[in-house]
Amino acid sequence: MNRKVIIATLIVFGISAYFSVAHPVQKEMKPWTEWTLKDAEKMLKESPWAKLQVETDTSEMFYSPTSDPRMTRNAPNANARLEEGATNQEMSIKYGIRFFSARPIRQAFARSIELQQKLDSESTARLHQFAEIESPLSIIVAVTFESTDRRTLGKAMQAFNSAGAGTLKNKAYLERSDGKRVFLTEYVPPGKDGFGARFIFLRNVDERPFLTSDAGEVRFFAELTDKMKLNMRFKVADMMLNGKLEY
Repeated sequence: MNRKVIIATLIVFGISAYFSVAHPVQKEMKPWTEWTLKDAEKMLKESPWAKLQVETDTSEMFYSPTSDPRMTRNAPNANARLEEGATNQEMSIKYGIRFFSARPIRQAFARSIELQQKLDSESTARLHQFAEIESPLSIIVAVTFESTDRRTLGKAMQAFNSAGAGTLKNKAYLERSDGKRVFLTEYVPPGKDGFGARFIFLRNVDERPFLTSDAGEVRFFAELTDKMKLNMRFKVADMMLNGKLEY
């Protein structure tokens, strides 16, 4: 991951409003400051706090001319094929869904930046503060997206950038195994920091933590468009770190 040095400044002033300072937590793994880039990438791609959702569209894999409506009117995505042309191959998009308010995820982002950028001591200190800050008020789920198909990527970018808390408030939520849900309170579109779009939920519901160690699973769901839905489950028991639930 390429990151600009300016991120170190943006991190604290742009995001830390959601956090308060706390001490680092470790459990049966080496300190994050000793992670390799591979360690950090694994934490961000496949860990108790991060999963990848891959969606593949195979509707355009068969060949069909796109210039003659008579030959394409019954084909899948016919209108789009006529207007935009057909790829005649499968198209995939990969979503990285991460509990951004969990310290291991921010530590992985911080370590990746630290290993790939030459930071001065002040920027490094801010980066470490960002990595070890606790989130007492909010649960933040960050979502990134990538695709090798430019058209698919453009549609995703448009959907994420045009979304807002008003349009998503009834279409984005966290759900426990018992069916209890907490709905979106705030949404931040993806920016230049590379962390992705942020879906923000209240950490406490009815004056009690929404998630506890016995919650079973927690499902993140968000419907950005009729065809673009994020749906990922996490095992809460696996999100324990040093005897404390990290989320």
